[in-house]
Amino acid sequence: MLENTFCHLPGIGLKTERRLWAEGFADWLSLLRGMDAGEAPVRCGPEVRVRLEESLHHLQQGEAGFFAQLLPTDQMWRLFSPFCGKVAYVDIETTGLGRGMDHVTSIALYDGLRVATYVQGRNLEQFEEDISAYQLVATFNGSLFDLPYLRRQLKPDLPRAHIDLRFVLKSLGVTGGLKRCEERFGLSRATLSGIDGYAAVLLWQAYEATGREEILETLLAYNVQDVLSLEVLLHLAYNMKLEQMGSQLSRLHVPPLSGNPYGPHPDVLRELGLWP
Repeated sequence: MLENTFCHLPGIGLKTERRLWAEGFADWLSLLRGMDAGEAPVRCGPEVRVRLEESLHHLQQGEAGFFAQLLPTDQMWRLFSPFCGKVAYVDIETTGLGRGMDHVTSIALYDGLRVATYVQGRNLEQFEEDISAYQLVATFNGSLFDLPYLRRQLKPDLPRAHIDLRFVLKSLGVTGGLKRCEERFGLSRATLSGIDGYAAVLLWQAYEATGREEILETLLAYNVQDVLSLEVLLHLAYNMKLEQMGSQLSRLHVPPLSGNPYGPHPDVLRELGLWP
């Protein structure tokens, strides 16, 4: 979809982009050829050619940040297809103590192949180095929650390109929190069903008080499940956006929900009153 995108070009909005498609300019190369032949619309001046040539270069170099600073925020989802192999699905848990007192307790990162976790007091700072390997970060409500927390506490050099799945799904009529969206698409959390962000706060408090590893593993199981779901949901949302636009572009293969390397401990959940 990115190579078919024109709304990041100077003077071209979504309406003009649709007009270009309707006139047969399907992608960057076809528009460049049309400009060479003098057949492109009047709005496509020299500055458009420069941006198109820059776009081809930065896409070839795999630099999502170039497009992130030019695309409208609600069109950031278009970055997913060319950069789906360089995306970090990220989710955090916090102490939940209130503004100014709270801090990150754990971070889960998944890139479609491996899961990494970072824990306060252990390896939280390692996240800053690891996230630098990615071109694109995907979250659920991360623009309002996860990323501000990370910037305040760790000050990492986060990828400039960010897809907030909450708002992509909302544009498709799928609303509510992450768990509700998972239910909408039939994604099951099994033992973790019914566990929420408040439970994650209680788990961290219990872990700090006791140091018991099974409590931490239960917290990490919850944290990691979020990023595993993000991968599936973002593939689904991308395909749905193409449908919404009436695009004939090929749909992405939706991967199955990956297995969680951490397992929640039912006895821990019972102890904390989080399970019957």
